[in-house]
Amino acid sequence: MTQTLTRGQARRFYDRLGAFQDRQAFYEDKALDVLIEHGKFSEANRVLEIGCGTGRLAARLLSDHLPSSAQYLALDQSPRMVSLAQQRLEPFRERAEVRLTDGGFNLPTAADGEPFDRVITTYVLDLLSDDDIRACLAAVRGALSAAGLLCNAGLGYGSGGLAVVLTTLWQSAFRLNSHLTGGCRPLELENFLEDWQVVYRRLVVSAAITSEVVIATPGIDQGFNAR
Repeated sequence: MTQTLTRGQARRFYDRLGAFQDRQAFYEDKALDVLIEHGKFSEANRVLEIGCGTGRLAARLLSDHLPSSAQYLALDQSPRMVSLAQQRLEPFRERAEVRLTDGGFNLPTAADGEPFDRVITTYVLDLLSDDDIRACLAAVRGALSAAGLLCNAGLGYGSGGLAVVLTTLWQSAFRLNSHLTGGCRPLELENFLEDWQVVYRRLVVSAAITSEVVIATPGIDQGFNAR
């Protein structure tokens, strides 16, 4: 059985981590570049981010990639992260809201009551147990429009050389004590997306750390170019 952190443990860990989370940019940013490139954010008017951290991705999307009319709702269960994200997104306060949650999967609707065009999860699902990943994806499906997209980036399995070695070491550390990896472990998200249409998937390696980028839709084929 996968020994992930409890919600309380995860909350305490990320409260302590605080702004140091941004130091993970050295391996996250390359994957986020790919996510932004293929997430078609210029077409999104209602965006939900689950586990927004310090708000770094939200600020980037609001500044450079979303329509000026887009509304952004960012959720996190860490009070420290919510505080940091609110400070970072203050310039976008008319368009963005940061909300503290209990870490559950009772997702809100957009401000106008409509489903979301995009739901973003970055380095979040790899924190959850298998059962919670399925519960989260079910909730995301309910929150998205039929043509909406789940845009996910998270730890993946290395596919060659040093990346494989590092993945093996990461898995070993996680199994020894999940606190050593902040509760994160490599995933292959497609294994949890049986009822979704995966429209894009790519493994991205930066500093020998492998991330998996997956974009999926709950609806029928929307004419995207898959992988």
